Amino acid sequence: MSQQAVSTTKSASNQRPGAYEFRELERRWREFWLKEKTHRAAGPGEPGFEDRPKCYILDMFPYPSGDGLHIGHPKGYIASDIYNRYKRMQGFNVLHPMGFDSFGLPAEQYAIEHNVHPAMSTDECIERIRGQLQFLGLSYDWDREISTSKEDYYCWTQWIFLQLFQCWFDPEVTWEDGAGRTLQGRAVPIEQLVRSLASGERELTAADRQVIEDAGADATDSWAGLNRARQELVLNNYRLAYQKEVTVNWCPGLGTVLANEEVTAEGLSERGNCQVYRRPLKQWMLRITDYADRLLEDLDAERLADGKGGTFALDWPEQIKLMQRNWIGRSHGANVVFEVLDPQTHQLKSRLEVFTTRPDTLFGATFMVVAPQHPLVTAGSDSYAVPETWTDSTPDAWKGESPSDGIREALGRYQATAATSNFRTADAKQEDDKDKTGVFSGIFARNPVSGTEIPVFVADYVSMDYGTGSIMAVPAHDDRDYAFASKYGLPIMKVVDPPASTGKVECYTGDGTSINSPGGVGGDQNPFAITDLPTAEAKGKIVAALEKERVGKSAITYRLHDWIFSRQRYWGEPFPLATHPDGFSVETDLPVLLPEMADFQPLMSDDPDTPVSPPLGRAERSWTRVEIGGEEYDRELNVMPQWAGSCWYFLRFIDPQNDSAFCDTTKESYFMPVDLYIGGAEHAVLHLLYSRFWHKVLYDLGHVSTPEPFKKLFNQGMITADAFTDERGVYIDIRDVEFDGDTPVQRGTGKELNRSRGKMGKRYKNGLPPEEVGDEYGVDTLRLYEMYMGPLEQSAPWSMEGIRGMQRFLQRVWRNFITQDGQAKVKAEPIEDALGKKLQRTIVRVTDDIEGLRFNTAIAGLIELNNELVGADEIPEELARNFLLLLSPLAPHITEELWMRCGFGHGNLAYQAWPKHDEMALVEEMITLPVQVNGKVRGTVEVPVEIEEHVVRELVLGHENVKRFLPESGEVHRFILVPGKIVNIVV
Repeated sequence: MSQQAVSTTKSASNQRPGAYEFRELERRWREFWLKEKTHRAAGPGEPGFEDRPKCYILDMFPYPSGDGLHIGHPKGYIASDIYNRYKRMQGFNVLHPMGFDSFGLPAEQYAIEHNVHPAMSTDECIERIRGQLQFLGLSYDWDREISTSKEDYYCWTQWIFLQLFQCWFDPEVTWEDGAGRTLQGRAVPIEQLVRSLASGERELTAADRQVIEDAGADATDSWAGLNRARQELVLNNYRLAYQKEVTVNWCPGLGTVLANEEVTAEGLSERGNCQVYRRPLKQWMLRITDYADRLLEDLDAERLADGKGGTFALDWPEQIKLMQRNWIGRSHGANVVFEVLDPQTHQLKSRLEVFTTRPDTLFGATFMVVAPQHPLVTAGSDSYAVPETWTDSTPDAWKGESPSDGIREALGRYQATAATSNFRTADAKQEDDKDKTGVFSGIFARNPVSGTEIPVFVADYVSMDYGTGSIMAVPAHDDRDYAFASKYGLPIMKVVDPPASTGKVECYTGDGTSINSPGGVGGDQNPFAITDLPTAEAKGKIVAALEKERVGKSAITYRLHDWIFSRQRYWGEPFPLATHPDGFSVETDLPVLLPEMADFQPLMSDDPDTPVSPPLGRAERSWTRVEIGGEEYDRELNVMPQWAGSCWYFLRFIDPQNDSAFCDTTKESYFMPVDLYIGGAEHAVLHLLYSRFWHKVLYDLGHVSTPEPFKKLFNQGMITADAFTDERGVYIDIRDVEFDGDTPVQRGTGKELNRSRGKMGKRYKNGLPPEEVGDEYGVDTLRLYEMYMGPLEQSAPWSMEGIRGMQRFLQRVWRNFITQDGQAKVKAEPIEDALGKKLQRTIVRVTDDIEGLRFNTAIAGLIELNNELVGADEIPEELARNFLLLLSPLAPHITEELWMRCGFGHGNLAYQAWPKHDEMALVEEMITLPVQVNGKVRGTVEVPVEIEEHVVRELVLGHENVKRFLPESGEVHRFILVPGKIVNIVV
């Protein structure tokens, strides 16, 4: 039988009274928990509520878009279930809910592929996944189940969107939050802005007048002189939810716009593997950039209001915080203006602004780079300056792949290629490592500090998503610029002298002393001269000079851009907006329900120029047109992205049946923030960033009590598995794989297969349904094995031999407690001293390990204690009770059964008190052991008289003085413990 596949041969059912009939007992206890609602949580004002300390434990909820779960999916769910059971036994009022992220692209694509309506396929998938979760004995409060595609849920998603539409971020407001912090800027109702404009307290800004001019209207009027349509144009400049034409990731193969995270580095859609293109499109946007500073600073804030008069700080993995920081990408530097020269006359044609974090390197800028979509090189723009042909002096290396083409032909071809490849990823290193390609634009610009004319290139390593979409390239001091300059033979000029300790480097990117930076116009009188100044001083001086000469200014920029919020699909939340005949948007009554449509599929094509045609445009006129105030309006035909529903679901779990508010304020302030949030690291950037943003807006508006939703975040590792392919490269189901020795072969044919290890999933045909494994080995066995595979945060390979070993452990537990004729071995007798101390140490160990989510070592401690009971005719009641209580969060079915058979009660383990250790019982006689390394004493360790060798080994090898005499690897040839006397190490 395959090492990976589960045997379909069921072990013969043993009808002995004392047999461990795990299938029957697990089924019975699952039904009991569901019927009795054992894991129901009560909030303030609900029947059974007690004002006890709360603990809100949350899983990143699944999206029901496929054939259900495989055994790799439940790893995080099992972990949260264990922690939930443990905290409830400690006396906490635990909220542990589950729901389904059921709107969005994955669910709709599954429906399209199976030719069913997404409402039907989604419900079917939810039913199956719910059954799988219940099969695993997970202790969710199923009365709180939600689905983001249900009307009673998404009506409140629409309500929250309208809060964003109806407010703006006022940067001038200074206020104090619930933790006593003084903050600058907050979301306030848009009506406050309207009143201040109408009263004359606030005047129209230059940016306000610009949007009016861009619409072809007179911008000299005051607010009162503008008609409604012009006023709405101004307000669109402020609203947190607004419309704008932006460059988007357009996927004609899926018929929709995609988020950056939904596009691979190769420019393909993550779902469907379709080609994605960059193109301009008018979209609904959310102004998340207004919150960039708070999103960044609150990652490390020491005092965040907890809604109860106390404070907390985020307990998140540092690498997740780093990914959030990188995505926000706050950079301090300067905006610098370069003159763009007419290719024929070399006179001023236009101006090009760049942002740089190193203004001290301006003298080393030997070329410039703009993004392929930059207006400077986009046909039809006012600043379009690209000449027709190359000059005689243009190097061939600058002319792209076909030097015989003219400049515009080469540029157009390059822009078309970049439209399918210039995609931003969350991995900065991956972006830096990409091969640098580009083409000369035919345009030159003038360096403002040196007066030098430098060429302007178009390259895909610069993106419109960052800064101004253009850079000054300093190849001597930037790795990407250096790679580009080396490839195309561009000048490299050093302007920073590194410290002497650095040694010789081709491209130095750190701080140092400015060199080669005084010359240019005016010679030594150049106001920008900074030679011999250290980096920090050089930056300050040159920025001051840029501002004085009016060619630059100090600036802060962000990698974060506003959130593109429109999707051209059917299966999503409709916008509660309609378009006024004069072109502006107004809100509609709630809820706006999805229309029933037989033809819900988007217009899908391989043609990148396919027109954008949202499916809702084909709905009945009675839906697409809405009457407001006696006038007919056109409904918004786009829908919200999948992220919308998952931005706030943790709040609805608190009060899921409320039909008058998205969440009762008393219940919200009691349960928030989430105490433990468990999920995959693949959601480390956008989901967390978006939900934090929505939560902060709701906090500013007074709808929630905490500025951050998730106190502790934990990312579980994946479960990996072998996958097998035949000679065609086709994946073979692991059930059809067996082994001839170590060689995998296809069952039935005997053909040798190729073997590779990777992610478990349907695509690779190496993921088994949990019910198949649970039925073969037991649900408790499956739960224990997934937790025993290694540290929870690490990925680990699946092994059928490993799960068999965990099954043997549970069988041994059963035999230790139950005789062959079905009688419990428990006796009311005192526990012997040595075993009592072992029990007390195990209580301490398992408690600490479960609290720290170290489930693998908690299980190891229980295995060791269980081994002490093997062969015993009787078990002291004190030990039996405590052992079952310690094991119950990890293996709840078998422990409920044994608890009942031992006469301790029926179906009440969830509310038994967690064991507490006896401090006095842990007081032991200590001895000092000398430690020899190669025959010489190098230290001593103090240990209890009774201690296991592996514990001594850990202490000794971690001893600072001993480590000095060990190899760097820490490996030793022999480790010899003479109990009670000495430790000898041979290296």
